[in-house]
Amino acid sequence: MSQSMKAKFITIDGIEGTGKSTQIELLKKYFVKKQMHCIFTREPGGTALGENIRNLLLNGNNNNDDIDDIDDKTELLLMFAARNQHIQQIIKPALDKNICVISDRFTDSTFAYQGGGRGIDFKKIEALETWVMGDFRPSISIFLDIDLETSMARVNKRGGKDRIEQESIDFFMRVRETYLDLAKKYPKRIKLIDAKQPKKEIHQQIITEVKQCILG
Repeated sequence: MSQSMKAKFITIDGIEGTGKSTQIELLKKYFVKKQMHCIFTREPGGTALGENIRNLLLNGNNNNDDIDDIDDKTELLLMFAARNQHIQQIIKPALDKNICVISDRFTDSTFAYQGGGRGIDFKKIEALETWVMGDFRPSISIFLDIDLETSMARVNKRGGKDRIEQESIDFFMRVRETYLDLAKKYPKRIKLIDAKQPKKEIHQQIITEVKQCILG
């Protein structure tokens, strides 16, 4: 990373169908083009353990149909188990080496999906957040927002829904509402971007936020 850049932890979040994966790929190309070193990672995942947990949570176990009945508390604990490994093994070591880290999802997703979607008490999630993360938080969090009708249409079009994507419209309504509530609660950290805009415009807005964060 160049001398003028600051090692920052940046997260990109949103409900299904926002084009998040597309925007992350565009951001990767931007960093390569600018010859700026940055680690791109994801949650759940990022480590060998995290990827195994991701597969379990999203795809279940082909040899055991009962895995689809993962208890909500178990799901929450697995998310934080993967997150702790992610922070300790990938994120903090990179930041200590003055390398930026950009993660596809982080703790905001847990509040949105396990809190808003599953209905788990936010205080329980906050307790785990404090225990696992202490005062460690992203420098900025980019939230790509889109209406549910467009979101669900995009998810249905691509097919092959994972365990989470098979949830009801009411579930995703609660997830989105929680994201929007978080954006209102933390306006300095969470940068809200309209994901119905053309891809290039979304990309430019993300670049603007990222540059401001890492270049100061």
